[in-house]
Amino acid sequence: MSVRTKERRRETTDASPIRERSDNVRFALLLTYITLGWMTIEGAASLLLGWASKSLLLEAFGIDSVIELFSAAVLLWRLRIEASGTATSEHVNFVERRAARLIGYSLYALIAYVILNSGYGLFIAKRITDTHESVWGILIGLVAKIGMPILAAYKLKVAAHLNSRALRADAIESITCGYLSIVLMIGLAATWLLGWWWLDSVAALGLIPFLVREARAAISGECDCTKTE
Repeated sequence: MSVRTKERRRETTDASPIRERSDNVRFALLLTYITLGWMTIEGAASLLLGWASKSLLLEAFGIDSVIELFSAAVLLWRLRIEASGTATSEHVNFVERRAARLIGYSLYALIAYVILNSGYGLFIAKRITDTHESVWGILIGLVAKIGMPILAAYKLKVAAHLNSRALRADAIESITCGYLSIVLMIGLAATWLLGWWWLDSVAALGLIPFLVREARAAISGECDCTKTE
């Protein structure tokens, strides 16, 4: 084997991890753009329909979408800096840490939202659920239930490849959205059919330990991003 051939193989081997990381960053960007579009539509639909039908459940689901929009916007900023190819590795790492902290704080905002919304639902609100509210709410919840787990699974895989705490924390928000969509559908159905107005609030509170753990990990930098749940 000639010296030139050996050099070419060495260059190809050295460039392979860089190319693979670049591909993962582009894929993460694609997932983030999908999240931004999805959350914009979902949030607007939930808030507008919730306001029109005076539905606490739909309005609360819309607030969750707004929190996830913030998370996706922060992640987009972090990924675009690395994708530009002009930032140093030190700067990318700095931006990654800052993005992870910001998204970690958004997880705490999500925790506060779940606690306040559940408390309001259990102790203050008087639930009156009509057919119109239930049909639209269940439809929105069904779409989120189908799409969010798929989106979250891809995010977790790419986060493991990039060792990105920020992307993993954003994936946790997608998982939460999928879980809350189930809570939304069951809550609407249970309230409408059985009068169990308290069920969705109690079920949502079960998310708190999981969200606290992930928020702490994202902010502290101790997140094991190789886990794909």
